Amino acid sequence: MLTTPVVVKIGGHLVAAEDILEENIRRFSEELREIVDKGYLPVVVVGGGLLARKYIRVARTLGGNEAFCDLLGIEVSRLNARLLIASLGSYAYPLVPKTYEELVEAHSQGKVVVSGGIQPGQSTNAVAAVAAELIGAELLVNVTNVEGVYTTPPDKDPKAKKLERITTSQLIKLIEGGSFYAGEYELFDLVAAKIVERSKIVVAFADGRKPGSIKNAVTQRICGTLVIPEES
Repeated sequence: MLTTPVVVKIGGHLVAAEDILEENIRRFSEELREIVDKGYLPVVVVGGGLLARKYIRVARTLGGNEAFCDLLGIEVSRLNARLLIASLGSYAYPLVPKTYEELVEAHSQGKVVVSGGIQPGQSTNAVAAVAAELIGAELLVNVTNVEGVYTTPPDKDPKAKKLERITTSQLIKLIEGGSFYAGEYELFDLVAAKIVERSKIVVAFADGRKPGSIKNAVTQRICGTLVIPEES
């Protein structure tokens, strides 16, 4: 059976906030199983979320440098990935890849691969973008806790406007100058945006608080904001 490769990035804050968000994990795994049954084979990348930020904040005050803090965030993101693997059951590859080579090899086994971070200095958004390149995915679904991409941060600007459809270069202009400290990556950082730009990968920003967000984005490209590559 032919399968279509796709990458789904799930924000860590949707998996672990003050507590482990068990219902979200169950819902995401159900939707992932549904898209597999429809002929898609996803690589899922899970962020570190609030727990990672807590570890990073304490490590930084104790004298840890940014690379050390990144490693802490990666470890937490891999714990979050393991929770999703547990919920996916037989649909999932049982191990969390620690390198891109392991990720590609695991994906070739025909199972849902669930990854956390890979290397210091690289957000899980960037990991998702690289993964999309490596497995030949034309779509990356970014599942987060906002409705889509806005002209300005909606939590700070009441006049922020949600953008339904933009180009990759427009996305890059919006996020230039974002934060690159460990644990403080924005909705989609510049490294990730540059990667999807060079490989002309479509990015769908989906609101993970809404049931069906992953399934709708993958199967119909129905989402909050769709980012389309420029024509060659």
